[in-house]
Amino acid sequence: GADLEVVKVAALFHDIGRAEERRTQGRVCHAAYGAKLVREILKKYGLPEAFIERVAEAIASHRFRSKIRPRTPEARVLFDADKLDALGAVGIGRAFLFAGEVGARLHNPEVDLEKTEPYSREDTAWREFKLKLSKIKDQMLTEEGRRIAQERYQFMEEFFDRLNKEVRGEL
Repeated sequence: GADLEVVKVAALFHDIGRAEERRTQGRVCHAAYGAKLVREILKKYGLPEAFIERVAEAIASHRFRSKIRPRTPEARVLFDADKLDALGAVGIGRAFLFAGEVGARLHNPEVDLEKTEPYSREDTAWREFKLKLSKIKDQMLTEEGRRIAQERYQFMEEFFDRLNKEVRGEL
């Protein structure tokens, strides 16, 4: 099993590099930069080098687009936990928040999602779910992550199914 202390510390610091990634407009990977920062921070507290490296490895490999794959149990747990935030009720809220940030409409079930331009008026929460979020459940690395992801995916599927019916006047 995973070392819970490593997981806790990695979870607390996993997005510490986000500000640098934003500042550089994505040229710096927040996961790699975060791993570098966490090494510096944890060394100041005199923690064992092996512990620091396990935390740093989990942080470095938690990003979906990273070339570094999660190898340790702690890294796999952090990877799954990070992705689970995008699913379920919280995922629905975040999808609508993102759509609002890019100026998208509330909903449009008639548009071809595959041909819709990202960050456009048609980049709705529905599009985000169908093209991106619905695939997360298949990326989980732990048994518990897969179980939770499937349940949250099902909730989102039911929500958007109902939303489509309401928008079409079927409910």
